[in-house]
Amino acid sequence: MDQIKQFMQYLLVERQYSAETKKAYEEDITDFQEFLQANGGFTNFNAVDELDVQTYLGSLAERDLARASVARKLSSLRSFYRYLIRVGEAKVDPFEAVETRKSHHHLPDFFYEAEIQELFAAVAGPTPLDQRNQALLEVLYGTGIRVSECANLTLDQLDFDLELMLVHGKGNKDRYVPFGGYCKKALLRYLDDGRPTLMAKLDRVHDRVFVSQHGRPITSRGIEYVLDQVVQKTSLTGGIHPHMLRHSFATHMLDHGADLRTVQELLGHASLSTTQIYTHMTTAHLKADYLKHFTEHN
Repeated sequence: MDQIKQFMQYLLVERQYSAETKKAYEEDITDFQEFLQANGGFTNFNAVDELDVQTYLGSLAERDLARASVARKLSSLRSFYRYLIRVGEAKVDPFEAVETRKSHHHLPDFFYEAEIQELFAAVAGPTPLDQRNQALLEVLYGTGIRVSECANLTLDQLDFDLELMLVHGKGNKDRYVPFGGYCKKALLRYLDDGRPTLMAKLDRVHDRVFVSQHGRPITSRGIEYVLDQVVQKTSLTGGIHPHMLRHSFATHMLDHGADLRTVQELLGHASLSTTQIYTHMTTAHLKADYLKHFTEHN
C-alpha cells in the first residue's frame, strides 16, 4: 500500500480522525511530495534528507504563507514521519531539527483541534490515573485556567449544579469560570472513582481536586510531567507545556466566535491587550466576520 494511503488509513481507523482532518493531513503531505517530484525527482519518503526539507521550507517562504499555515504543514509532516518510523518505513525524521522562524512578536504555541482530540484519545482508559488525566485535560483545555490555578483547585470550588468553578487567580483576584458537559462528566467520574482509589494510598485527607499517583496534592511541576507522559503516547512531536492548553482554549474560543472581552474575563487577564495576542491567530475568522457585517449593511 502507498505510504500516504497507509497513513491515512491509520488516521481514520486507529486515530479515528474525521474525514476533514484526514484531508488536511493528506493535502500537506501530498504538497511536500509534489514539491520533491518537481525539484529533482522523488523516490520514497525514506530517502528525504535535511537538505530537501530546507529547500521545501524555502519554497514555503517564497509563497508567503502565514506562519500558522507553515506550522500546520510541519506538524502534519512530523506526524507522518513519526508514523513511518514506528512501522519501520523510515529510519530518521528529516523534520526533527527544523525550527520555524519566529516573528518579532512571539505568538503562543497552541494545539490544533485534531491534536487536542489525539491528546484525549491517549487518556481514554479505565484506570484511576486515566480518569485523573482525562479530567485534568478537560479542566485545562475546557476552562483555560492557569496550571497553578488547576493545581490549587479544591473540591469546594466546584459547583456541579451551576457548572461553574471559582478560580483564585493572580493578585488574589477571584473569577467564576464555566465548564461544559464533557468536563463535568470527566470530573464526576474521577471524583467518584479515580480520586478515592488514589487517596486510599494516603494516611491523611485533603481537599485538592487533583492528586498524584500516591494521593498527595499534585504540583504544577507534576502536571507538566503528566502531560509529557500523555504526549509520548501520541504521534505529536515536540514538548508540551500546560499553558499550551490555555492558549488552545483562547484560540479556539475566538475561532468559534467568542467575544474578545469574554475570553479576557475567562482567562483572568487584567488587560485586554494581553488577550489581543490571540487575535493574530484568528485573522481569517475576524476577516470573515468583517466582510459578513459590511456585506449585510451595504
